[in-house]
Amino acid sequence: HVQLVESGGGSVQAGGSLRLSCVASVYTASTRCMGWFRQAPGKEREMVARMNTVDGSTSYADSAKGRFTISRDNAKNTLYLQMTSLKPEDTALYYCAAGRDFGSDCRDPATAYSYWGQGTQVTVS
Repeated sequence: HVQLVESGGGSVQAGGSLRLSCVASVYTASTRCMGWFRQAPGKEREMVARMNTVDGSTSYADSAKGRFTISRDNAKNTLYLQMTSLKPEDTALYYCAAGRDFGSDCRDPATAYSYWGQGTQVTVS
């Protein structure tokens, strides 16, 4: 049973920074895919950043590219999302997610991510 515990959300001014953390109950290296998603009320869930933990490759949504960085610390079983130059449109509930299906494609949130955190609110004004 995999549990994900998030922290780091909050309210910041435009142009500010936040660092989200996600502590996993398993070694992060044992997962196939890990990612950060966000969803604002009335809007579709969006994949912000993802990581293939097999090779460490990462990918970002166009809206996040150049501003957000996904990383991990295997020694601490923790996934991070460093967010800089935040904009009001970044306001959303952010979720950490992971999957252990090594036959999955990390691009597909419906199949590659079986475990989800509770979400942490990020508000930019």
